Amino acid sequence: MDLSPEQQAIRETVREFALEEIRPTAREADENETFPEDVWDGLADLELTAMTVPEEYGGLDVDGLTYALVNEQVAYGQLAVATALSVHCLATSCIAEFGDDEHKERWLPEMVEGRPVGAFALSEPDAGSNPAEMSTEARPDGDEFVINGTKQWITNGERSGVVILFAKTDADDPRTVTQFVVPKDVDGLEVGKKEEKLGLRASDTTTLTFDDVRIPKENQLTDEGRGLSAALSILTGGRVGIAAQSVGLAQSALDAAMEYAQDREQFDKPIADIQSIRHKISEMYAKTQAGRLLTYEAARGLDGDEPPSLAASTAKYFASEAAMDVTNEAVQIHGGYGYTTDFPVERLYRDAKITTIYEGTTQIQKKVIARELLE
Repeated sequence: MDLSPEQQAIRETVREFALEEIRPTAREADENETFPEDVWDGLADLELTAMTVPEEYGGLDVDGLTYALVNEQVAYGQLAVATALSVHCLATSCIAEFGDDEHKERWLPEMVEGRPVGAFALSEPDAGSNPAEMSTEARPDGDEFVINGTKQWITNGERSGVVILFAKTDADDPRTVTQFVVPKDVDGLEVGKKEEKLGLRASDTTTLTFDDVRIPKENQLTDEGRGLSAALSILTGGRVGIAAQSVGLAQSALDAAMEYAQDREQFDKPIADIQSIRHKISEMYAKTQAGRLLTYEAARGLDGDEPPSLAASTAKYFASEAAMDVTNEAVQIHGGYGYTTDFPVERLYRDAKITTIYEGTTQIQKKVIARELLE
């Protein structure tokens, strides 16, 4: 994979943490729909909550491939944890890239330590794939902005301490989308109930409702009207992260399927000796490896001068669909046992679906790919 010694060391360290600290909590966290906060503290101890923070503010400022490697290995342990981490890193990326020195000094040194946790509030009940249709408004009022509106599908919605918010300064003008940083403890900000989800159940996903929330004007991160382009720029890296998580999830399912196939006997031999099972495993491996290579290529592009939109969408599209296919076949190889909670592939299958939805659905990725190729 042409990894540097440092990248190899980081990958192995995070893989060890995923196996020893994250994976043992996965079943209980999923069943109880609770986030494993001790695991989060462990991620902070490894400085993984500092990945997208500049070094002068205590961060690691890792390269794109290292970021992908970390996401892959954390997702190998549990996708819900990887999702929480990637959203936190999206939030720190926004402050690092678009904030001024005062923003960075105020927020980043503490977020490096993992507290406060960051959230990214772009989607709304009626504005998901097309965020330009958002209705949340941050109306200027003297030295403040007054925010009203509702954001939906917010990862870390309950446990976060700071929110990167996208809102229009004029609700009737789609050209006024602007980016803000909002502390969670402001008056008028209400966290909705946690969504009851098919998968990713350990991740707290909520609505955030803003009712005459007042923030000082210095909490504005981008110039008026520059928020949407900022969001789309940041989400290019986010899509690489989700692609990497999809690869980690697929690898987890593949490993579980191979182990089961070698242990489970039918017709007086391990099912791993049956040709149809061997073909399934071959196909699962090929899809996982192809997703990995596409993801690593896109990740390297993150360090270039232009966002690798085509590579990121291609990787996210292929790797997420591959994760669905691989986890489906892992359940099939387990037979009836795969349909029970006794084996992890049931959870992996449920978790995989979200990778084809968040950070832009499969259909949105195809739209981006076609646009980059044909326009």
